[in-house]
Amino acid sequence: MRQLLLDTETTGLDPKLGHRIIEIAAVEVVNRRLTGRHLHFHLDPERDIDAAATEVHGMTRDDLRGKPRFAHVAGEFVDFARDAEWIIHNAPFDVAFFDAEFALCGLPASRSVYGNLVDTLALAREAFPGKRNNLDALCERFGISNAHRTLHGALLDAQLLAEVYLAMTRGQETLVIDMYAATAATIGGGGVAMELSRYTIRRIVPSEAELAEHRAYLEALAKESKSGCVWLSLESEPALA
Repeated sequence: MRQLLLDTETTGLDPKLGHRIIEIAAVEVVNRRLTGRHLHFHLDPERDIDAAATEVHGMTRDDLRGKPRFAHVAGEFVDFARDAEWIIHNAPFDVAFFDAEFALCGLPASRSVYGNLVDTLALAREAFPGKRNNLDALCERFGISNAHRTLHGALLDAQLLAEVYLAMTRGQETLVIDMYAATAATIGGGGVAMELSRYTIRRIVPSEAELAEHRAYLEALAKESKSGCVWLSLESEPALA
């Protein structure tokens, strides 16, 4: 799966008020591995930047004079981003700005470009309800160093978001998963025979004393529970032929 971790910096908070994108970054991940490929632009917004926005990202109107305009890089961005899964922290904010910029260029909305859209802020709020879930807080939670992040910058933020997303969505890495990831030979009935020769499976057999202690625990549990102990009841059921 090809995924892009995206971030933007803008002149203000609302594209409906004429605010524009001044920086775009897209960091590529394929099959949950950073590929080293990315796209990064600083852009001339053709308007002033709100002072509050400058406090966040540090860029002023003069810093961006002479940079390309969004229309000049739109084609390259769309070619790079097409059909990928877009992963964005607070996705509605960035997508609204992309849609506004695409509209100014006569291009269709973002949904015609991305294959799927993931909002990591929504994921984080679901996983950690009631906690701070901005990028800095998530970096701290997952042990990702962001000491070099003194101001917001689209490329650095996209790179940090990639590490956060991979940490936040990491599945249980067990021997069983590793076994099923291995290549296998097909056997009769459509099943799969796994190559197990490189694994050592150890069988631990309980001692008589351990079995007696476990039995005593189950009997005590049965006395305390009104419904009895399901494990002891199974012993009295006839074995299946």
